[in-house]
Amino acid sequence: MSSIRLARSDDQADVYRVCLLTGNAGSDATGLYRDNTVVADIYAGPYLALEPELSFVVETDRGVEGYVIATADTRRFVERYRELWLPGFATRHPRPAPASGTESGTALSVADEMTERGYRPEGMLIDEVDEFPAHLHINLLPSLQGQGLGRELIRTILAALRERGVTAVHLGVSPSNSAASAFYRRLGFTELASSTPEHPLFGIRTDASV
Repeated sequence: MSSIRLARSDDQADVYRVCLLTGNAGSDATGLYRDNTVVADIYAGPYLALEPELSFVVETDRGVEGYVIATADTRRFVERYRELWLPGFATRHPRPAPASGTESGTALSVADEMTERGYRPEGMLIDEVDEFPAHLHINLLPSLQGQGLGRELIRTILAALRERGVTAVHLGVSPSNSAASAFYRRLGFTELASSTPEHPLFGIRTDASV
C-alpha cells in the first residue's frame, strides 16, 4: 500500500536514501562520488529546506520510497540557495581542486564534478526560465516504478504549483536515462529549445492533463 503526502522534516534521511539509490541516471550512485550525500545535498536537501510546501513523498509500509520536489521560482531559489544553503554545503563538501595535470580551473576529475555543481546554482537558470519559472526533481525506487505513482507525483506537484499561480515548470534529464525521457514525453512534457543531447530539458504547463 502506498500514499503520497507532504514531506516532513523527519523524512530527510529517507529522501536522501532514495536520491542516492537513483542518483546515477536512475540507478544506484552509492560509491560513485567521494561522499554518498553529495547528490542529495544538491538535488534534494535544498528543496526540503527552502520550499517544504513543494516537497511530496511516496510512503509505503517500508517507509518513504519516492518523492517529487520543486521550486516555484527558479531565479529566487538560486539566490536563496547561494545565501542559505551553500555555506553549509561548502562545510560538508569542500570545493574540489582541478584534476592533476590540468591548468587551474579548467578541469575536474569525474569524482569531483558533482561536488562542483553544488557550488554553481546559476546552472539552474536555463534560457527558458522566464517562460518555465518552476523546476522539479522526481525519483522512485525501482520497486515502485510502473505502478502509476510517477504520474500521480507529477499531478500532485502540478496542482501545488497551480495553486501558487505558477503557469509552467521544467526539468532536466540525464542523457543516458532514455526511460525517464520517454516517461516525460508520455505525460505531455515537450523538449525545450535550449535542450541538447548532453543536457536534455523538458517543460510542461501546470494546467496540463497528465
